[in-house]
Amino acid sequence: MKKAAGLKGRAARLAGLLPSGGPSTAARTPFVLLVVVLLGGGLITLLLLNSSLNEGSFELSELRRKTTELTDEEQALQRDVDGRSAPDALERRARELGMVPGGSPAFLDPDGKVRGAPGKAAAPAAPSPVAPAPPPAAPSAPPAVTPGPAAAVRSTAAPATPATPKQPPTTPGR
Repeated sequence: MKKAAGLKGRAARLAGLLPSGGPSTAARTPFVLLVVVLLGGGLITLLLLNSSLNEGSFELSELRRKTTELTDEEQALQRDVDGRSAPDALERRARELGMVPGGSPAFLDPDGKVRGAPGKAAAPAAPSPVAPAPPPAAPSAPPAVTPGPAAAVRSTAAPATPATPKQPPTTPGR
């Protein structure tokens, strides 16, 4: 009998530990609600964060596309400016506007004297498009010298090689 009473005591203690809808269930309810609210809030926060990141990604791709378009447009405009600022294009446009090349310039000294012969620029005859423009004349040519017999011997010999090495061609850069 002692064993039966011991089993009843243990069973009563175990029954007291198990929830049976009494006061212990009421104590756990706020904790369970708090956990559910925290999990729900976390999920909603993650959803909002994900939506915000996706929106930012779309904006970024749109801005990259616009940047590419604007870069292409800038390069096209730069090519246009380079084409219009080339010396031959400037000269052609100036002739279309009726401008003519200036003559020899005249300068004023600090004391007021005029150096050079000022004059009105005259329109030269229009050059033919096939013939190249004549080279500019040198301001003063050295006097002509008649070569002697030693110069004639030198001229028949093989031409001398230039003393300076050839320079590679240069290209305009920025």
